[in-house]
Amino acid sequence: MTRFLRLLIIAIVAIVLLLFVFANRQWATVSFDPFGSVENAAFAIEAPMFAVVIVAAMLGVIAGAAATWVSQGRHRRAARQSRAEAARWRAEAQNLKAAQPAPPSLPR
Repeated sequence: MTRFLRLLIIAIVAIVLLLFVFANRQWATVSFDPFGSVENAAFAIEAPMFAVVIVAAMLGVIAGAAATWVSQGRHRRAARQSRAEAARWRAEAQNLKAAQPAPPSLPR
C-alpha cells in the first residue's frame, strides 16, 4: 500500500511538472549584470522559462538545506558531547564491574 501511494504521488508530481514545462516553453534572458541593461549585459543566459524556474527552485532548496544544517550545529555538538559522556560512563561502569570481587558461592 505504501509503495502504491509513493508511486501515485510521484506520478502526480511528474504530471504537474510536465504541464508546467509545456506551458512555459518560451525563452527568457537571465542577466547577472545589475548595472547594465538586458541587451548589453556583461553576463546573461538565455534559457527556457521552465529551466530558469526549476533551477531557481533547486538553488532555493539547497540554500534552505545549508541554512538548516548551519543553524542545527549546536544540536549536533550537544549530541556528540552526550555520546562521549555516555561512552565514558559506560566504560567506568564496566571497569567497576570488573574490579568487584566475585560473590561467594553458596554451599550445597
